[in-house]
Amino acid sequence: MDTRHSSECGFSLVELLISMAVGMMILGALIGAFLVQNKSLAAQEQVTQMVQTARAAMDMICRDLQMAGYNPAGAVFAGITYNAGQLQIQADLNGDGDTGDADENIVYAYDGTNLRINRNATAFAEAVQSFTFEYLDGSGSTTTTTADIRQVRVTLTARTEKPDSNFGTNNGYRTYSLRSVVTPKNIGI
Repeated sequence: MDTRHSSECGFSLVELLISMAVGMMILGALIGAFLVQNKSLAAQEQVTQMVQTARAAMDMICRDLQMAGYNPAGAVFAGITYNAGQLQIQADLNGDGDTGDADENIVYAYDGTNLRINRNATAFAEAVQSFTFEYLDGSGSTTTTTADIRQVRVTLTARTEKPDSNFGTNNGYRTYSLRSVVTPKNIGI
């Protein structure tokens, strides 16, 4: 005797296996899309951090250069001292006649081993691939004489902290360069 009724519903084993296979393919596609987006987001965060670091460092260096030579008390100091290995900036910010106070004698030096710029021997900007500066005279030509310095051309190249395997150049590190020519207001007046 046949006890099945025509109103009984259900899935056969074959239908269940097919629906599970289709579901797994959709889930696999979603996971793949998530991984691609996650990797893209990580790369974009690295680029954003690199650009912000470069801009913040360049802004601070340019601000310090703008104040070079500030001397309300008439003391004797150079403002910017020629040195091929470091950028030394002096300003009498509190008007006491010397540049011995904090932030009145600033030295920027590039540490190529650790890829950073130090400000007064303290880490200032990390993940910096290069930091160069040229001293210029009043006509825009390079000079090595402290008394002739009227401008400073600063070039800073930052890089991402981690390499990107999808980026073929520079061993996978993305870079961002900034260049600025600063004319201090208080030099040569």
